[in-house]
Amino acid sequence: MDLRSAKEVFILGLTKAGKPFRPSDWAERLAGVMSPFRPGGPQPGSHLGYSPWCVPTAFGDVKCVIVNRDLRDYDVMAWDFCMNFAKDNDLQVELAAPVPRPS
Repeated sequence: MDLRSAKEVFILGLTKAGKPFRPSDWAERLAGVMSPFRPGGPQPGSHLGYSPWCVPTAFGDVKCVIVNRDLRDYDVMAWDFCMNFAKDNDLQVELAAPVPRPS
């Protein structure tokens, strides 16, 4: 899996063993930390919204963070922070949007 060439990377709230990652607000926390990294750089009040390059969302009941490659082009250390977060927490990383499982 070549993360460097992907336009978007999906960090899923599932460990590689398939267990839900905790705490339940992890996606919002990660995206909140990344809020200053945005086109044009940090602006007054930019901490009040998510960066368009690091957006929390969910697919079915699985929380995830979509990390756009533009973040890597803007600041490779910010990109590495997100990728290392996933690696350090043994989270699944996908290059395409996951398909929600039927309930």
